[in-house]
Amino acid sequence: MTKLKKVRYKTKVRAAGAFFLLPRLFVGLFVAIVFLASSACVLAQQSAQTATQAQSAAQAIAAEDNAIRPFRVHVSQEAIVDLRRRIAATRWTDKETVADQSQGVQLATMKDLVRYWGTKYDWRKAEAKLNALPQFVTNIDGLDIHFIHVRSKNRNALPLIVTHGWPGSVFEQLKIIGPLTHPTAYGGRPEDAFDLVIPSIPGYGFSGKPTGTGWNPDRIARAWAELMKRLGYTRYVAQGGDWGSPISSAMARQAPAGLLGIHINLPATIPPDVAAVLASGGSAPPGISEKERAAFNSLDTLNKKKRAYAVMMGTQPQTVGYGLTDSPAGLAAWMLGHPGFAQWASSSDSEKSPTKDEVLDDITLYWLTNSAVSSARLYWENGSTSLLNAAAQKTAEISLPVAITVFPEELYQAPETWSRRAYRNLSYFHEVDKGGHFAAWEQPQLFSEEIRAAFRSLR
Repeated sequence: MTKLKKVRYKTKVRAAGAFFLLPRLFVGLFVAIVFLASSACVLAQQSAQTATQAQSAAQAIAAEDNAIRPFRVHVSQEAIVDLRRRIAATRWTDKETVADQSQGVQLATMKDLVRYWGTKYDWRKAEAKLNALPQFVTNIDGLDIHFIHVRSKNRNALPLIVTHGWPGSVFEQLKIIGPLTHPTAYGGRPEDAFDLVIPSIPGYGFSGKPTGTGWNPDRIARAWAELMKRLGYTRYVAQGGDWGSPISSAMARQAPAGLLGIHINLPATIPPDVAAVLASGGSAPPGISEKERAAFNSLDTLNKKKRAYAVMMGTQPQTVGYGLTDSPAGLAAWMLGHPGFAQWASSSDSEKSPTKDEVLDDITLYWLTNSAVSSARLYWENGSTSLLNAAAQKTAEISLPVAITVFPEELYQAPETWSRRAYRNLSYFHEVDKGGHFAAWEQPQLFSEEIRAAFRSLR
């Protein structure tokens, strides 16, 4: 009984304690709820602040990506010393067994050029040429794009984007900057003025090198349209030779807002029937004109004897790139092997444009930027698509005005008949009496006059 009473007593005490603790429990629970609600409110505010900060950071990154940043060229002295050391250590091949360039760039030509390159050539002068001009870099589609941007003093100047090719660079266009931006000083009229945008193709010069695939002419064309938009241009024209031709043509085909028309000096005019014969290695089709036959013969020779460099870079740029990246002499010979350089390489005229120093400006740019392979990959990206076939370049889809200048020493002289078949809106066609593949470099005054004439109707 005693133990039973004790049990009943303890139960009563616990019940009484629970009775007195219950209000405290409710108070504690209320405090906890208030605290949790306050914490949730604070967390929500913090989350909103974090989201706002993240959005602001994203906008800042986007703004930074779209930023146009000033650029200056400066190559380290160590890189120049290394170049000269490699030149001095050149291991030469034996002499060709023919008296012409049918086996490639001749040994005497190469020895003379490379000797001069290693002892007298001054890269710092090339740097000074570039740094005397307004240069910029901006990120487009994840890649830094280098470009020269020279505005005319004429407020009504027409914006023009000019694209180089391989084995060229922005050095090709330096001599046309004055005549196009300041025409009155070069025999032109004030109303002929242009604002010039001269970009380096991705993988070339001081532009970024793509780390993935897909940077073909169509993608570059879209990047150029974005560049002109970013510069604030709502009306502009485009020009290109070599790779600049398919890039400019792709722009015309895509017809971005603001693009008025294009000028090209390596047009894709080969008709489908002629292209089929060329591909088979057959004879010229019957019934073609004298100019068409001359064009056919030039193209036939180009395909059979002068396109080895393009075939190699179009199929195995990495393989050929090791030698070009390791040997300055090898790089120079490879670049001079382009048929567009044939006239320069065989000339003894030291004043011929481009001069020896100007050619070396271009070759040295490729060396110092280590862009032998990254530039060659453009051929691989293009695959088997012909730069000169009208059907391959989809010229029938271009509705914008197209202007063409034919230079007599070009890889082939496009006949007007083929040109009018290829481009349904051919607004200008002119055959000039001098100049070749690197027309802006070789004949800057004539080239500038052609640009003025070609775009006069679009102002």
